Amino acid sequence: MECTDLAASEGISALDICNPDACRRAFAGADAVVHLAAVPDPSASWERLLPANVVGVYQVVQAAISCDVRRLVLASSLHAVSAVPDQRQARVGDAPRPGNLYGATKAWAEALGAWASATTPLSVVALRIGYFREQRPDLATVQAGDLSAWLSPRDAAELVRAAVEADGFNFVVANGISANRYRRADLKETIEQLGYRPVDDAWQSH
Repeated sequence: MECTDLAASEGISALDICNPDACRRAFAGADAVVHLAAVPDPSASWERLLPANVVGVYQVVQAAISCDVRRLVLASSLHAVSAVPDQRQARVGDAPRPGNLYGATKAWAEALGAWASATTPLSVVALRIGYFREQRPDLATVQAGDLSAWLSPRDAAELVRAAVEADGFNFVVANGISANRYRRADLKETIEQLGYRPVDDAWQSH
């Protein structure tokens, strides 16, 4: 998602996340803000990533602070730790180790969230989202690494709910995958800290 002008299209407002005034207007009076806008392309160039993934997330964080938002949920990605060896399960305590520039922009989002939660009353959850697809992946054609990182739409909605409603912390990094039989990322701490309840499994029969 590129930065766009604030406009109405078929009843849906498009927010220019690079515009600080537009962000503040959109967030005024909000209890929580869920920020999912980004260019979600691991092969994207710096020129494509800069507006939404770097400048935009900064403006969103600053606007959330200015508007006294209670909770900000930021979409990070498992790409923030994609250079962690495949044979080791990714954990929420892992420091960012991106394997591409896209993942580096997600590490930037996590760092902004950590900074904001340490210096202001804003509480932040950074979600390291995995392989999000509307349909359960085809076991015959999808790589095992993607299967183990799958996040279903139903579990994605539950993850966001949990991230908005959980309390008792200032900053949390959480892994965002479904309840897959084999898991690229550990879910124990995410379940404990957020009360996340995933139900789908990429290895279930279709």
